Amino acid sequence: MEKRKPYLLISNDDGYQAKGLRVLTDALRPYCEMTVVAPEGPRSGFSTAFTAAQPITGRLIASEDGMEVYACSGTPVDCVKLGLNRYCHRRPDLVVGGINHGDNASVNAIYSGTVGVATEGALQGIPSLALSLCNHRDDADFSAMEPWLWKLVKFSLELEMKPFTLLNVNFPIDKVVKGLRVCRKAKSRWTEEVEPCPHPYYPDRFFWLAGHCDELEPEAEDTDRWALMHGYASIVPTTLDYTDYSMLKKLEASLLPDLDS
Repeated sequence: MEKRKPYLLISNDDGYQAKGLRVLTDALRPYCEMTVVAPEGPRSGFSTAFTAAQPITGRLIASEDGMEVYACSGTPVDCVKLGLNRYCHRRPDLVVGGINHGDNASVNAIYSGTVGVATEGALQGIPSLALSLCNHRDDADFSAMEPWLWKLVKFSLELEMKPFTLLNVNFPIDKVVKGLRVCRKAKSRWTEEVEPCPHPYYPDRFFWLAGHCDELEPEAEDTDRWALMHGYASIVPTTLDYTDYSMLKKLEASLLPDLDS
């Protein structure tokens, strides 16, 4: 009996027409069956937002052997929810977000709709993977990343991830990738984020969100940001458990006895 192919649910935050999504599905189709549910247009920065105050729509874009593609009016998380509850013909073996146009390393992972896709998958108890390239252009060159895609999916399927975890993978813009490094997420923050948007009648009312990323530990060599800056792809195992266990022990040892007395 022929072994059943892995079944993937794929989404992104750049929209169902994005080149990164096409590159991903083209690379995986020989090895996997897949249902793609992606936003109708760009949804960058939506993180884990979902739509609650209005209906969302879904429509079939393409149905081919081993792959169906749907467009959703909502957020990346809406796409995953819609896929799992309406369009997937069985429980996916893996949820994949990407390939994103632009890096989702360091602080960007918090805001990313691509990582939001993997986060929703992990919350549903499904192994999940986020894939991004450090190139924001619509016509970004993914050729250096393509040979890694099935390897990363196969690795993720075989890893037996713990519940509520995902893998966040970023590739540098370089034409040649030196290799893959397992990293921690670099500490950084966005600063100077608001710029005035000129308006002839309301000069103090309209603004652009912009700014730049302030790296807080540029010399650290064990981070995703360092890896990308030095030509390596980064892979960060990410947990959805926000508990600070060191602070938990500190509170148990000091604060609670004081409050109970």
